[in-house]
Amino acid sequence: ALGHHRYEWLYVTAFVAPATGESHWYVGNGVSKPLFERLLALFAREAGAGPQRTIILMLDGAGWHTEPGLRLPDGLRLVYLPPYTPELQPAEHLWRLVDEPIVNQHFDRLTEIQDRIEQRCRDLEAQPDILRANTLFHWWPQPARPN
Repeated sequence: ALGHHRYEWLYVTAFVAPATGESHWYVGNGVSKPLFERLLALFAREAGAGPQRTIILMLDGAGWHTEPGLRLPDGLRLVYLPPYTPELQPAEHLWRLVDEPIVNQHFDRLTEIQDRIEQRCRDLEAQPDILRANTLFHWWPQPARPN
């Protein structure tokens, strides 16, 4: 008889501003709309979204990212990419950077991977130049400059 395999997963959620390299990283063990709402609220607080700063998030159409019923904190606006266009999502280009410290490595416990990934996220957050180089596409809107 074949045994049942049980897998454990880690999920990394990253928000990045391509023009500045500002980033916010969250590592968890699941995905759901209620969890995503909590992440959005935490991100909005940490990034200073609100009446004085509106942040536009570009998202894919994953079920837990979509409205209706998704509660948004003040200062956040969502824009959805067309289906099947991950190349347009700047954050998609972060995953190879996140994966670098675990590629071709063996780990006995998920907590070892989680520790390594969390450290990598902290390291990347402190390196906005690397994040800009990987997410700031030539067509990305640039901040308005005064004349």
